[in-house]
Amino acid sequence: MSRIESAVEPNKAVAEADAARAEAGGAESIEGLFAVLERPLLGYAFRFTRQTEMAQDLVQEAFLRLHAQGDSVREPRRWLYRTVHNLALNAQRDGARIVPLAHATAERPPAADLPQEDALPPDQELARWELRTQVRQCVDRLDERSRGLVHLKFDEELSYKEISARTGLSVSNVGYLLHHALKSLAAELARTGISP
Repeated sequence: MSRIESAVEPNKAVAEADAARAEAGGAESIEGLFAVLERPLLGYAFRFTRQTEMAQDLVQEAFLRLHAQGDSVREPRRWLYRTVHNLALNAQRDGARIVPLAHATAERPPAADLPQEDALPPDQELARWELRTQVRQCVDRLDERSRGLVHLKFDEELSYKEISARTGLSVSNVGYLLHHALKSLAAELARTGISP
């Protein structure tokens, strides 16, 4: 939904709600507003969230906030649409911050995405993640050039020839430097109690 559509939709929905309110006898109580605006607000929230349950939560939260504000809200219908709008944007922003654990480490997908025979029990998945984190920390302790070569070899899965083309090092130099980087990494892992 574009920003223009977002700005126009509440006005259209409020006009529809005003017409419905006029037909319903003009109730301004929260109960009356809920009866008239629940369905249009749910539709409005759903346009942002694409999740029925989330839309219901946002509308409920908006009405709870209206109840807490009491009579200080001058235009409750517009206020409700603006509140649902802001709550939906906050939910989208907060949802964008959440990164699945497996994606944060650029490793395999979460166990729920694996076929059942490949899924690990939660304690083993956690132990595996902790091990990966420790290895990443050890890699981060390497010098910059070694870190870069390890990244190219194991994260990007490049061959020595491809690493050579990307870095300008000779193929044999790439092999030599990677060998020493991995030797240093093995020593660092041993110091932390992880046997390579």
